[in-house]
Amino acid sequence: MQPLARRLTTLRKQLDRHFSITQAGSSLSREIMAGFTTFLAMVYSIIIIPDMFSSVGFDRQAVFIASCLVAALGSLAIGLWAKLPLVIGGAISLSAFTAFNLVLDRGMSIPVVLGAIFWMGALFSLITQTGIRQWLFNHLPKGIAQGTGMGIGLFLLFIAASRVGLIVADPGAELPLKLGQLAAFPALMTLGGLAAILGLAQRRVNGSMLIVMVTLSLLGLLWDPEVTFRGWVAWPTLSGSEQGGLLGKLDIWGALSPTVLPSVLALILTAIFDVTGTLQAVAKEADLLDGDSQVVNADRVFMIDSVSSLLAGIVGAPPAAVYIESVAGVAAGGRTGLTATVVGFLFLLMLFLSPLSYLVPNYATAPSLMYVGLLMLGNVTQLDVNDKIEMLSGLVCAVFIMLSCNVVTGITLGFGCLVVGRLVAGESENLNSGTLLIAGLLWLFYLGGWAIA
Repeated sequence: MQPLARRLTTLRKQLDRHFSITQAGSSLSREIMAGFTTFLAMVYSIIIIPDMFSSVGFDRQAVFIASCLVAALGSLAIGLWAKLPLVIGGAISLSAFTAFNLVLDRGMSIPVVLGAIFWMGALFSLITQTGIRQWLFNHLPKGIAQGTGMGIGLFLLFIAASRVGLIVADPGAELPLKLGQLAAFPALMTLGGLAAILGLAQRRVNGSMLIVMVTLSLLGLLWDPEVTFRGWVAWPTLSGSEQGGLLGKLDIWGALSPTVLPSVLALILTAIFDVTGTLQAVAKEADLLDGDSQVVNADRVFMIDSVSSLLAGIVGAPPAAVYIESVAGVAAGGRTGLTATVVGFLFLLMLFLSPLSYLVPNYATAPSLMYVGLLMLGNVTQLDVNDKIEMLSGLVCAVFIMLSCNVVTGITLGFGCLVVGRLVAGESENLNSGTLLIAGLLWLFYLGGWAIA
């Protein structure tokens, strides 16, 4: 017993030294608990994402394994290298855009979509290293950035509602949509689940989305004949079990087509502001800002984030991003990279539990999608009401992302309203060269017929 105790003491000291736990005012037990808290807050993503992607032709098990792998490696990299309590996972908003916009609506093949995800990661890595990322961040109007977040939130709400029959097509009427059957089992489960998440979140219950997802899945197993149990454990493989594997199936050159590049641009722009905003929010909560109010090791986080998406394209996973659920671990006391390292090891464990993903029906994941979408609408409070042009341009961006089911279209229309509005109002001094350049490039894609409208 004594040698074991001595080895454990040595391990604690090594972990303390590597992660600077004591210096950060934390403890080993607190960091481990924070890791479990973060994991419970974000594990819903590896159920929702395979569900979305399988509905448009991807192999569910292969996407599950790939998503766990990217989350595990990305979180471990942030924990061990950047040494921050931040975690990586499949981005729900970008996953929805990829699956339902690029594959379902635009008809892109799965290899081309994976190629687009690869190029997103590669270009994000490039612009991070060259300073272009910071240039884009400085020149993208805040209203458009906030409008993009709101638009993707609306898009998530629309996707979730339509998948469970709350909103259905009405081709015979002047308006294309109508209310579905509220009394149907999927609709009732979805609305009840959303209400439960709101209540649990208000009570600050960690893992509220996971709790609701598991509860609705159990109800589905009892009452829904389409929900079947396929076992607990399976050996992880990226070769797939149904439609075939996705490892290395990306079409890199096909994704460089002029018709695909605007979508790659949309993924990059969204990723830039998503990871920057998330990083700032978590760093402020965890007191990880330096004397210049800059996030410690931010460049390492950006690099890991972009490389994770590059890896995602190779293994067949959705675009990756730093998760805002990292705040859950910070609230639980996490202050160092050990929190993220714990999350990474837990996702490695999840690699062996892929059969459980088949137990989760659409109406079990829809409430979480709707909740995330509603949270993203919170960006409306950050719009500058004193600047009507920027505020309304951001709203144009948000609304048309949902109406067109296309992030690029919303951003382009938002930029158009902003630039033309400024010029008509005689406020050209409020337009910088970067804003004009980005707007010009976006409209060139559309007027030239290269964009996917």
